[in-house]
Amino acid sequence: MVDIKYWAALNLVPRLGPVRFRRLEAYFEDMEKAWKASLSEFKAAGLDDRTARDLISLRGKITPESELERILRAGINLACWHDDNYPVRLKEIADPPPVLYFKGTLLPSDERSLAVVGTRGPTSYGREATAGLTAELAHNGIVIVSGLARGIDGVAHRAALESGGRTIAVLANGLDIIYPREHTNLAQQIVGCGAIVSEYPPGVRPDSRSFPRRNRLISGISLGSLVVEAGEGSGARWTVYHALEQNREVFCVPGSIYSPMSRLTNRLIQEGAKLVSNVTDILEELNLTAVARQVQLPLPVDTDSDPESALLGLLNDDPQHIDDIRRIADIPITSVSSMLTMLELKGLVRQVGCMHYVRLREVSQVYGN
Repeated sequence: MVDIKYWAALNLVPRLGPVRFRRLEAYFEDMEKAWKASLSEFKAAGLDDRTARDLISLRGKITPESELERILRAGINLACWHDDNYPVRLKEIADPPPVLYFKGTLLPSDERSLAVVGTRGPTSYGREATAGLTAELAHNGIVIVSGLARGIDGVAHRAALESGGRTIAVLANGLDIIYPREHTNLAQQIVGCGAIVSEYPPGVRPDSRSFPRRNRLISGISLGSLVVEAGEGSGARWTVYHALEQNREVFCVPGSIYSPMSRLTNRLIQEGAKLVSNVTDILEELNLTAVARQVQLPLPVDTDSDPESALLGLLNDDPQHIDDIRRIADIPITSVSSMLTMLELKGLVRQVGCMHYVRLREVSQVYGN
């Protein structure tokens, strides 16, 4: 069983990245032994002199117990690459972070995810395309992964949440710092219906070098990456480069030939990226099954004789949170919960994520495998 406090402590050592972590693990088999080893043992394990001495120096300043307490006190969870909740696809990349810090939840269903990235200064076209495509992806059970940045990232996260879906934000700094600051509330919403994650421990501030490196995690967690709008200098290009290195799919929304914000996306399409005009283009390429779209099912509502029908009459195809349904219905939350459960069993409503419900009537065919 992994004792995560030693992983957390070792992760503070400068230059001790995935390659050196693997050397320590291969030599010592147990990170407690690695933490307590001598200088000669570190060198025998394959560490260079500088890294080995930095590790020994760190042992005089902190303890694994104090580091774990510091992380947990900040409301942050952590997982190493041996833990079940560590994202499966992230383990497959060439340099997965040995330790992943997160707030919120990481679920097995997050394997069905897509990165959505783009410029920090989108046009109205880029915002509209991002919001529309992301909402459709969320309705189809796709987890949206992005970087919490201004522009396309923020639009994608919000559209996923507003559609009742899950979203994951990958940060380029410690999770006790939200950057940009205006996305603090957005980050809190994401924690409630997804996760914010980072490879950096609390206290690490963002810098210009951390963002391109962070983007390998955005693409690494995901089945593919969708670039909605990006110029040649956009940071989204790093996500694309990492996605290609990781053998992930790259999708692009085409834009005007006159728009600087579409130069990268249009060039990538010329070079072989999948052109996207609707969600079907993505789902079919990834061989994913679409969720049949649902629309309102008109039913007679008799509030006196059938409370379930009365509750059903309050729902439509826009996701509503159970707390909002309870407030409108003006009945106890336990009654609302039990009736929604019965309506789900009858195939009349569906929970689309994070206690959001829609009213159902299947009207479209399912495609894909």
